[in-house]
Amino acid sequence: MNSIHVIHPYKYMMCWMFDDEKVGLIEEPFVSGFDEIIDKLAEQIPNAEKGFTFLFSSEKFPGCSVDFEWRREENGGNWYYCGKLGMEGWLCPALENYFKIAPKKFYAQFKGKQ
Repeated sequence: MNSIHVIHPYKYMMCWMFDDEKVGLIEEPFVSGFDEIIDKLAEQIPNAEKGFTFLFSSEKFPGCSVDFEWRREENGGNWYYCGKLGMEGWLCPALENYFKIAPKKFYAQFKGKQ
């Protein structure tokens, strides 16, 4: 079964954040390199700072344009490598709201918010 998760990151006070009331997250920041990954992947999205759509899944899906490979656990979160960009970023324990265990690989699509 292909389970695709959707969040809508936005920039607030120079930091990428997202809200997901379904899992109790408000102004959850992306930090430690994942913010820089988002900077790069959102460059082509008009007005991305005001919000864009970030779809992600542990299974490849039509339209996904980037994948992330698990590297290691640290401080309750997980480091992932984006081969497309040659960059690494840390995802905090909030990832557990979407996956029971950190996936060895996940796929994503970044697109304008509709």
